[in-house]
Amino acid sequence: MAGCTGTQGGATVQDNPAPAETVTITDGAGRSVTVPATIEHVVCSGSGSLRYLTYLGAQDRIVGVDDIEKREQPMDARPYFLANPQFKDYPLIGEFRGHDDPEKILALKPDVIFKTYATSGYDPEELQQKTGIPVVVLNYGDLSFHRDDFCQSLRTMGKVLGTDDRAEEVIAFFDERIADLDTRTKDVPDSEKTRAYVGGIAYRGAHGLQSTETSYPPFVFVNAVNVAYDTSKAPDEQLQTGTPVAKEKILEWDPEIIFVDLATLQLTDGSSAIDELKNDPSYAGLSAKKNGEVYGVLPYNWYSQNQGSILADAYYVGKVLYPDQFADIDPAAEADEIYTFLVKKPVFGEMNDDFQQMAFTKLSI
Repeated sequence: MAGCTGTQGGATVQDNPAPAETVTITDGAGRSVTVPATIEHVVCSGSGSLRYLTYLGAQDRIVGVDDIEKREQPMDARPYFLANPQFKDYPLIGEFRGHDDPEKILALKPDVIFKTYATSGYDPEELQQKTGIPVVVLNYGDLSFHRDDFCQSLRTMGKVLGTDDRAEEVIAFFDERIADLDTRTKDVPDSEKTRAYVGGIAYRGAHGLQSTETSYPPFVFVNAVNVAYDTSKAPDEQLQTGTPVAKEKILEWDPEIIFVDLATLQLTDGSSAIDELKNDPSYAGLSAKKNGEVYGVLPYNWYSQNQGSILADAYYVGKVLYPDQFADIDPAAEADEIYTFLVKKPVFGEMNDDFQQMAFTKLSI
């Protein structure tokens, strides 16, 4: 899979007469936005916006957070937050998913507002008008079919913050790791691969075994045989995150290995993917269950996609599917190396504690 296109400084910058007091950038919505040349205080609006700020090492510039950062949660799969528990102590700017309170933001006097998912909550132009603070839209993107959006958002944020070099380091890190995963697995013939399925993927909440993704990034990165993949469709036409499939299809596919996204553990009423595999008689004959080939992976879709967890899961999936090609990999250590680079703290153990130590293990079904 190709890496990001474009080069350093991908955001459009229009130079101002020296000494520069402002710069003008073109944001993810194609808007020309003039921001101060030096940014000291920021607000991050929308799913994942603060995650990107943390990737760039600028989280100490925030002056307020949305309400998801202040919640007490029994489970949390956001490495950027686990590495920065102080976020919960910041003033409130509004509700999560971009439903901001302009008056609260105005009182905090940030120099700029970064906003992901521009159609959620206030329209960026309206928010800018109500606060008088420049709003920079970021297209969140992903690591698969919208990696250019992901990279461009990091570059735009980096240009505004003056952290261009760090943005390029983060982009290069993902490109190198994804290339490594491909190199390890691209030459394994399909005839030697084990047929796999992933269930329990979260999307705006927890789901059971039927919630899957035919373009599940860890499978894509290690060239796995995903039984849910529709060979009649192009890769970018596949089912997206958290798409339910019929139980009958899972039985028909009969995967040899099942991975369970542990976000499903949030379902405590007996409807989690693990409960279903244990207790639903329909699944009793599945090869993966009969042979004990069911494994837990970290949730990755938690207040939008956690790209570091996607990489960590991919290395674990690779280790399970291709033991020889990943003989040098300790998945937990690899996860902590990834998190340490991205959020400056090895948070795998803390996150795994939240999910009952089931990540990167064979599950008892």
